[in-house]
Amino acid sequence: MADELEFDPQIDTSVPHSARMWNYWLGGKDHYPVDREAGDQFRDAFPDIVAIARLSRHLLARMVGYLAGEAGVRQFLDIGTGLPTVDNTHTLAQRVDPAARVVYVDNDPLVLAHARALLVGTPEGATHYIDADLRDPNRILEAAAGTLDFDQPVALMLMGILGYVQDKEDPYGIVKRLLDPLPRGSYLAMWDGSNVVTGPALDEAQENLNASAAMPPYTLRNREQMAGFFDGLEMVDPGIVSITLWRPDPDPFGPPAEVDGLCGVGRKP
Repeated sequence: MADELEFDPQIDTSVPHSARMWNYWLGGKDHYPVDREAGDQFRDAFPDIVAIARLSRHLLARMVGYLAGEAGVRQFLDIGTGLPTVDNTHTLAQRVDPAARVVYVDNDPLVLAHARALLVGTPEGATHYIDADLRDPNRILEAAAGTLDFDQPVALMLMGILGYVQDKEDPYGIVKRLLDPLPRGSYLAMWDGSNVVTGPALDEAQENLNASAAMPPYTLRNREQMAGFFDGLEMVDPGIVSITLWRPDPDPFGPPAEVDGLCGVGRKP
């Protein structure tokens, strides 16, 4: 295993962090007053965020289940890990194959500290943690190469993280850079916030929150914008859909309602 990147143990509790806010919405306990204040402010403007946070965890389970099961992927690069909760990526993947290898990436010292303590994989597999920012794909790839074999398929997981990369920061270029060294048969699995259900009212609420500096700025993207991340990839059915509609579990009451979160899985040909 390669040496980990420099790790800063200093946790800034004066600025809200997305991973801790999501932990708050999920009912966890790993957050600070600044995270709860920002989380409450966003929830007041967009009450569905709590449901979306929880639905996104179910989506992760379905996507990793598909990738490790039907698609046969044994390596995962999960960027924007978030704080540990139930059924994390390595747990889901190593449940299918104990030899699966997973690299987590996050830039919050609290996340990394908890990951090292709680995300312990199987002896047959590998579970590794990188302190890095999504905006630095070269750093991520260099560190991940110590655990993952880039000659074999890798599933790149970007779950709820790309909205924090503004258009001026070239999110499409970042995703392309991360995918470029991955071999044929690799996958991109992602979801992110959208405005396809609530529409202009959510756009206005998000713009007001971004302007307030109470929380990290976030960019909502529509289906066409989401599709841009999958350029050159073969989309897995059912394509780009609401997070509730990607291969949902059987429900006798019919398909679930759409929410303001879009997702998809694409295969590198």
